[in-house]
Amino acid sequence: MGATSGDLRAINLGEVFQTRHQTVVALQDFTLDVRGGEFVCLLGPSGCGKSTFLNIAAGFLSATAGQLLLDGRPITGPGRDRGVVFQEHALFPWLSVADNICFGLRMRGISHDERQQTIRHYINLMGLAGFEASFPKELSGGMRQRVAIARALANDPTMLLMDEPFASLDAQTRRLMQDDLIGVWQQARKTVLFVTHSIEEALLLSDRVAVMTARPGTIREVVPVDWPRPRDDTSPEFASAKRHIGAILHEEIVRSFERLGRNI
Repeated sequence: MGATSGDLRAINLGEVFQTRHQTVVALQDFTLDVRGGEFVCLLGPSGCGKSTFLNIAAGFLSATAGQLLLDGRPITGPGRDRGVVFQEHALFPWLSVADNICFGLRMRGISHDERQQTIRHYINLMGLAGFEASFPKELSGGMRQRVAIARALANDPTMLLMDEPFASLDAQTRRLMQDDLIGVWQQARKTVLFVTHSIEEALLLSDRVAVMTARPGTIREVVPVDWPRPRDDTSPEFASAKRHIGAILHEEIVRSFERLGRNI
């Protein structure tokens, strides 16, 4: 279960949306390198283009400028080399846990024996043993997201794209899921690009935090997070990094309000 590599490179990426009333520049000169096997969090003010970039990386949107390469090849649409986990679990409610996990494998014509082996692997990896026959409505929010992550990993992508997957969970479940995700990532060694609004979540999870400007979104600073896991959110280095990133975000939020002619 070992796809490798997963180098993502965005070069001067731009994205412009035309609405009925205005032209919206969502991304401008967005440049970011994510190395294979790395865990990078994308953080920025609301509306800065984080999810837009993730959707371009997933192949759901096409950039209007620049290049986006995965392992040196342009991204031109969705592909099984990228697994996507959304804020809402997006599971098929009529399928069991096992059938949700192997849905992509079945669509690809993978043999029954190989599907069963993959299901067993990810059921154990994600702590879902005993729930194989359960339906999404019978699971907690945290368990539904475990299934969604297992489904994304089952196709053996080189990269996992995650759009605030824990945002709707309560604080205790969210922290548990963060710890579990790091355990899974350390075992599977996929490249992960994780969108979040939470500085604390970014610092707990990532190797680097890519901090975006207010719209039009670009990368303002990439902050390395190079202390060992598991991380202590009461440590001096955690507090220092949190203050630093918080100050950047505050400046960007103030700037966005000033552009609108409003005070904060």
